[in-house]
Amino acid sequence: MNEIAAIAVGICLLIGATFAMVGAIGLVRFTDPMNRLHAPTKVGTMGIGALLLASMIHAFATGDGSLHEVLIMAFLFVTAPISAHFMAKVNIHRRACVTPPPPLQGETWSTLDMPEADVAPDQPDVKA
Repeated sequence: MNEIAAIAVGICLLIGATFAMVGAIGLVRFTDPMNRLHAPTKVGTMGIGALLLASMIHAFATGDGSLHEVLIMAFLFVTAPISAHFMAKVNIHRRACVTPPPPLQGETWSTLDMPEADVAPDQPDVKA
């Protein structure tokens, strides 16, 4: 493996490891579920992306050549933001986090906006 590829692999590994460390520290330090959600999502995109890029550079530099990492990156970059968004919405709807401030006059938050027709009246408990 030539020196330029080795330097590029080393830089990508350092970047990936740094993001992983910062994400782990954030996961341990933050107390609110919404804050805890923020730290690992950065690791999932930037940290894992840098580690996979290092793997790709190393594979091509040694002559093996592998594109499996591209599929892994595409899967992570598509699914990580979507799953984080769904987890955040669950926390908001369960009121497990701080409620956002009221919107400006005449506007609504789309997450908490529910038409009156969709609000189900209280139904008696049915026991099976």
